[in-house]
Amino acid sequence: MTKAKPQPTAKTSKPVLLSGGNPQIPKGEGDAPVLAYLAAMPGWKQDIGRRLDKLVVAAVPGVRKAVKWNSPFYGTPGQEGWFLSFHCFTK
Repeated sequence: MTKAKPQPTAKTSKPVLLSGGNPQIPKGEGDAPVLAYLAAMPGWKQDIGRRLDKLVVAAVPGVRKAVKWNSPFYGTPGQEGWFLSFHCFTK
């Protein structure tokens, strides 16, 4: 018998943290889902995620952002595909 994963509810303000502390954020395009992902990252991982986001925004004007597969993605405006993604792991 497998255990069901806990799902966020209206009463919980924090997203479910998956393996390694990776936040379970609904997929979506734009800045808002990525900011939600960064805000939900646990501990020191959040600081690193926010630094990476700031570096990408500064280096790539108009960067495209999305959350897919519980990870933030960054792409070049006007081009298909993504050039960066990261994911939380235990170590």
